[in-house]
Amino acid sequence: MIPFGDITVMLGANGSGKSNIVSFFKMLNSMMTHAFQNYVGKHGVQQLLFYGPRTTESIFFSLFLSSEEEDYTYETRLSYGLPDRLFVSGEKVSCLRKGETSSEEFFLESGGAELRIGKDERATSRSLFQFLSSIRAYQFHDTSDTAKIKSRGYVDDAAYLRSDAGNLAAFLKMLKEHPKYSRYYDRIVRHIQCVMPQFSDFSLLGVPGKERYVRLNWTDSLGGDYLFGPDQISDGSLRFMALTTLLLQPPALLPKFIVLDEPELGLHPAAIPHLAGMIRMASQNAQILAATQSMQLVDEFDPEHLLIVERDEKNSCSIFRKLDSEHLKEWLARYNLSDARVRSTPPLGSGQTGLGVS
Repeated sequence: MIPFGDITVMLGANGSGKSNIVSFFKMLNSMMTHAFQNYVGKHGVQQLLFYGPRTTESIFFSLFLSSEEEDYTYETRLSYGLPDRLFVSGEKVSCLRKGETSSEEFFLESGGAELRIGKDERATSRSLFQFLSSIRAYQFHDTSDTAKIKSRGYVDDAAYLRSDAGNLAAFLKMLKEHPKYSRYYDRIVRHIQCVMPQFSDFSLLGVPGKERYVRLNWTDSLGGDYLFGPDQISDGSLRFMALTTLLLQPPALLPKFIVLDEPELGLHPAAIPHLAGMIRMASQNAQILAATQSMQLVDEFDPEHLLIVERDEKNSCSIFRKLDSEHLKEWLARYNLSDARVRSTPPLGSGQTGLGVS
């Protein structure tokens, strides 16, 4: 089992298996939104099954969640079928309430293209589905000229921050204008100013004739009326804006479990301590899992937060380990630190509601 605490920072060399865990949570999110077949179609069965369907016929995973009242287990099997597809061949829910000796267990209807847990009316299924639906993976790497974060977006697309921050402008506009959330918007602006002193504020007004659309425009600290666009800012600064908005949004909107894929990518070294501080703040209301190769980011956290990932070539698998301070120092001494700075890729753990994978 892979245990996840309030903060879990995965560290490992290229190819150790960090990206596989991130991809798993992306797949899980698609399954909880009834978009699993779209995910399979986008990525292909050959890539999802280990060495393809001739070697691996199915994927099995178990998710373990623990709260003060109950312990949940959710098990799913995905099997290969013709023509070149994956279908749900098994789905089981278990719940053991604290103080009781026997657990509630039941299987859901299987054989379909999508999961059934979201449609099951039993209270146990509804509680489990509510948590699993709040797991979201974020990757803000795309800051190209055609990236959605730089485009105009519909103002009503603000229910939650999307995985690529493509609706960042609309989400910020909602926070700024919401009477209960405006103070969180102000906090986001202050934290951006700490890393980007020339930044003053966002300008999130619609243009005449297109008031229902908004773009990530901003003004600088000189106080002039010149309006800058999202293409007039460094990629690192744009990613930091997205990270700050994600981690400092109102607790009521924060996903219960957040997966960050190399959040340090492109950031100025001076921004790393700010990023670590925001992760700690967000972890008071959510579990945070970050996959990184940045030793500077790793240095911002305690040994108990680190999850070491290594590739077992003999058994063709990844090994995930928690190490105490002494063994962690020994591991880092053997570790080729230059590999951890190179950019290029199971079952579910502990926190407010603890999540683990196996």
